[in-house]
Amino acid sequence: MQTNFSAAQLADPHVAESEKILRKCVHCGFCTATCPTYVTLGNELDSPRGRIYLIKDMLENGRPADKEIVTHIDRCLSCLACMTTCPSGVNYMHLVDHARAHIEQTYRRPLLDRLTRAMLAFVLPYPGRFRAALKLAGLGRPLIGLLEKLPTLKPVAAMLKLAPSSIPPASPIASPAVHAGQGTKRGRVAILTGCAQSVLDPAINEATVSLLTRLGVEVVVPEGEGCCGALVHHMGREDQALASARQNVDAWMRAVDQGGLDAIIITASGCGTTIKDYGFMLRVDPAYAEKAARVSALAKDITEYLAALDLPEPVRKPGTIVAYHSACSMQHGQKITRQPKELLAKAGFMVREPREGHLCCGSAGTYNILQPDISAKLRNRKVKNIEATGAEIVATGNIGCITQIASAAKLPVVHTIKLLDWAYGGPKPDGVSESSLGGAE
Repeated sequence: MQTNFSAAQLADPHVAESEKILRKCVHCGFCTATCPTYVTLGNELDSPRGRIYLIKDMLENGRPADKEIVTHIDRCLSCLACMTTCPSGVNYMHLVDHARAHIEQTYRRPLLDRLTRAMLAFVLPYPGRFRAALKLAGLGRPLIGLLEKLPTLKPVAAMLKLAPSSIPPASPIASPAVHAGQGTKRGRVAILTGCAQSVLDPAINEATVSLLTRLGVEVVVPEGEGCCGALVHHMGREDQALASARQNVDAWMRAVDQGGLDAIIITASGCGTTIKDYGFMLRVDPAYAEKAARVSALAKDITEYLAALDLPEPVRKPGTIVAYHSACSMQHGQKITRQPKELLAKAGFMVREPREGHLCCGSAGTYNILQPDISAKLRNRKVKNIEATGAEIVATGNIGCITQIASAAKLPVVHTIKLLDWAYGGPKPDGVSESSLGGAE
């Protein structure tokens, strides 16, 4: 794609990077076939190619974002299916991230939209605040029907519908500690305890630490780590996202200095995609560029790490049929496609992949709150394809997908690590019936 940025514009490293990305696009349109919003809405401007044109026009002319641009950028899930499809290597992720930051700086949203986004940014990245908000959600649940009838309040209704009726107690696994491996030491890793996941399903990290320590891996929960920054990053709140990134880089580098790390284990693939991008996000920060790149290189999804270990034979092989849902951040963001399925198969599960596995379930961080109508269509399409597999359980590697799919599916939806932990001697996952596990003990 031909561009016409001025030398002054290209002096900005963010604009210069976006210009390089724009030049790689050859207008081929392959991306439209795998874009969930284009497949759902049929509007060229709701495809990656259409958004690229809008972003180019906005950045090249150095003008503030307008309502049309904001509408179509907001509809992007950042699922990154377009990057998997693109034959030209267009880094759409970095381009749309830049566009969102530009929107945040130059566009004044309607009041209710501003308040909703501010609330999400204030609450979701902080486990204590999120836990308190979920407890209060019960008071608003009777108002869901009324709120859904008012277009500007649909996001509030979506939040209330997604809020669980009960919240598990806080887990001690989220507290700073060193969990020693059993037997011969096979490695030393840190684990991201995270924000929303640690409140919604702390058993995910409990299962991770339990399995790793049984395998002889020492697990460190460092002092000072927190939200990865993905939630606010995708809302264009770049200062808040970078502050979270710096905080985590500092925490993990202290762990490196205190005993070394073989990996930083991530159990939410949405977080993993962002942490693996810390090196890029902080590339122009002289105090953090090198450290951030080291952290990104150490970041591993739990299945990515386990696949590199020489695992023993599982304690039990249930023979259960599992539908594996590959989160977008896993398959498109991190290009991890083989390892989770192979680990489940080795553990004795019969793995089935749903049709249209490349399409997003509609969760996408805060998307199912901010774009509830499109999100619901994608969720229902995903659930229909999952249930058509005839599986007894759904496994996936991202808390957002678990919450989204479970809100409509008749099957139990669990994190992949819980099934692996159970197969290798851990407890049966909560919420999964004996029949779902083929009656196995």
